[in-house]
Amino acid sequence: MAQYENSPFADPAEDSNPFQDPAVIQHTTQSNQYATLDVYNPFDTNQGPPPAYQSQPAVQPSPAPPPPAPAVQPPKKQSPAEPKNYGSYGTQEVTAAATAELLKRQEELERKAAELDRRERELQSAALGGTASRQNNWPPLPKFCPVQPCFYQDIGVEIPQGFQKTVTCMYYLWIFNAGSLMLNMVACFAWLCVSAEGTDFGLSILWALLFTPCSYVCWFRPLYKAFRSDSSFNFFAFFFIFCVQDVVFVLSAIGIPHWGYSGWILALAALKTNVGVAVIMMVTATFFSTSAILGILMLQRVHSLYRRTGASFQKAQEEFATGVFSNKTVQTAAANAAASAAAGAAQGALQPH
Repeated sequence: MAQYENSPFADPAEDSNPFQDPAVIQHTTQSNQYATLDVYNPFDTNQGPPPAYQSQPAVQPSPAPPPPAPAVQPPKKQSPAEPKNYGSYGTQEVTAAATAELLKRQEELERKAAELDRRERELQSAALGGTASRQNNWPPLPKFCPVQPCFYQDIGVEIPQGFQKTVTCMYYLWIFNAGSLMLNMVACFAWLCVSAEGTDFGLSILWALLFTPCSYVCWFRPLYKAFRSDSSFNFFAFFFIFCVQDVVFVLSAIGIPHWGYSGWILALAALKTNVGVAVIMMVTATFFSTSAILGILMLQRVHSLYRRTGASFQKAQEEFATGVFSNKTVQTAAANAAASAAAGAAQGALQPH
């Protein structure tokens, strides 16, 4: 009790501070051990005192990542806006027809321009090279041969670019036909060895010697000149002769006995005699059949090109008349006939009756 007595030596500030009371200090010290009142339930008898407050270090916010750089895209090419057609269906048909006509005229102009360019190059080459550039080069014979080339042929120079592929295919068809005739001679000779029949072999030699040059002169050269100079007369000559050639292709593929062709009929008949000879004859028949099929297809192709060139039967007549009257031989014969007729008429008038 002595501590509550007034002491003349006590510090007056200590007596006047109510928070210096030991009971208050003890309670304050215990109350700092609890975190908050949110986790403390005063009505829960089983729960111990609330957990002590633990100060957590402040979490520094992580710096935000820098925004990604915008992707650089190449500038887009502005496509021209397509004109919208607000017309009726009839207007669209008229527009389509006009466009087709313009395209057709453009193709015709390009073809004529290519033709003029080709002729200009040909004239330039002839002027630079003289007559040596136009010497005959077909058939390609050796220099020591007494027979010289008869024709000048250069598809890349003389034929317009749009028709060069067709003329080249027809030239290869002629070569294939010539090879088929040579193989036909071999097959007929093999048939002669096993059957002792020489008719087919003799005719095969005749057809090879006759049709190889005649087919070149009669239908390939007219086709070549038709595309070279846009000649209607040569087109008609080609169509007439090549139709006959297609018929010969079909007959040779059939192979009628004693006609000089090793076709399918004669090849099947050879199976009963000799299988090896029959195989050779079947190969020949296959060549003839291929020639017939290719001939029909190329005839259709040439006819379609002929209709695009503007050739006609009237132009063919005019070319024929012009060619006949401009021929020196025909002119000489006509002049001689006219002179003879005039002389005969004069003599008849001078004779006394």
